[in-house]
Amino acid sequence: MNNRHRARRLALQGLCSLDVQGVKALDLIYEFIEDSQEPTEVLQDARTLLRDTWADRDACDKLLAAHAAHWELSRQALVDRNILRLAVHELLALKLSHKIIISEALSLAREFSSTESPRFINGVLDAVARDIAKTTGKPTSGE
Repeated sequence: MNNRHRARRLALQGLCSLDVQGVKALDLIYEFIEDSQEPTEVLQDARTLLRDTWADRDACDKLLAAHAAHWELSRQALVDRNILRLAVHELLALKLSHKIIISEALSLAREFSSTESPRFINGVLDAVARDIAKTTGKPTSGE
């Protein structure tokens, strides 16, 4: 498992906690990340992903609502919703290929969610990636 995936795993766990407990739990979540005993690079990446995704959640949720029309965010499973937010945040950053981002999201879904989740997540993220490419006029990085 590479360092970036490890950071995503920690960020996902933190996002799920924030989604349930709110921002008041942020210090405890950062403590959880520190206690994971991962390398410094992983800890820094996890904190950054967590912080930036949480700050960007309104924009992420808007895109998700548009592309998961039959699944309101409040009805989505907690883990699926936060895997999607994390991936959409990364898609919006345009730093990595959408294929890498979607592949990582699917890996998290297989690890932390239900057997049906990867298919749902793949469909939503594919639509979001196409929309972002159309809106920005350029494909995500790496293509």
